[in-house]
Amino acid sequence: MCGGEGTRLESPHEKPLHPIAGTPMVDRVIAALGEADRVDTILAAVSPNVPETRAHLEGGDFGAGGTGRRIDSGLEVVDTSGDGYVVDLQTVIDRPGLETPILTVAADLPLLEGDVVDRVLSACGDRDASWTVCVPRTLKRRLGASVESRYDSEDSPVPTGVNVIGADTTSMRYVSHDTRLAVNVNRLEDAELATRLLDRRGVR
Repeated sequence: MCGGEGTRLESPHEKPLHPIAGTPMVDRVIAALGEADRVDTILAAVSPNVPETRAHLEGGDFGAGGTGRRIDSGLEVVDTSGDGYVVDLQTVIDRPGLETPILTVAADLPLLEGDVVDRVLSACGDRDASWTVCVPRTLKRRLGASVESRYDSEDSPVPTGVNVIGADTTSMRYVSHDTRLAVNVNRLEDAELATRLLDRRGVR
C-alpha cells in the first residue's frame, strides 16, 4: 500500500520514495516481499497522491542498497482513488482472481525482510480468519519509534501496517516482538531511527 500523502513525514519526496540509507522505502518493502518464499504476486497500490511513485514502480527494478533486483514474481501497479487506506485496500482486494490469504503491507516499513513476511504468513496465512499484525507499544517506545496518540494504553498492541486477509471476516490479532515490524516511518525522526537500526545491522 503506497498511495498515501504522508503529510506528517514532511519530506521533499513522496512518502514511499523517501530514502532510508539511500534507498526509497518502497524499494526496501518490495525487496522484502520478493525475498519471501510464501509470496507469489506483488501488487503495488498507488493513487493520484503519488505520481512519482507510480512512475518509479513502473520502471520495474527494485532492491535495497541499489542492487536493482528485479522481482521474479512480477509487480503490478494498481491505481486506487486515494480516498483513504480502507477504500484503497478494498479496490485491491476486489480485483478478480485474487485468492486468500492476501497479505497487505504499508510502504513505510523499511526494516522489513523476507523471513519476517514468511513468519507472519506461516502463523496467520493457513487459517481462514483475517489478522492484524501488531507489536507491543512498549517495544516501539523502547526503540524510540513514534506511536500515534489514539493508542492510549501502554499495554495495547499497536498495528504495524501488515495484515493478512483470510477467507472469512473473523478478525484476529497477531502480536510480534520483531523490531523489524516496529518502525513505521511517519516522521523524519522515524526515518533517522530506521537508518540507525539498519547501520547497526550492517544493512544498506
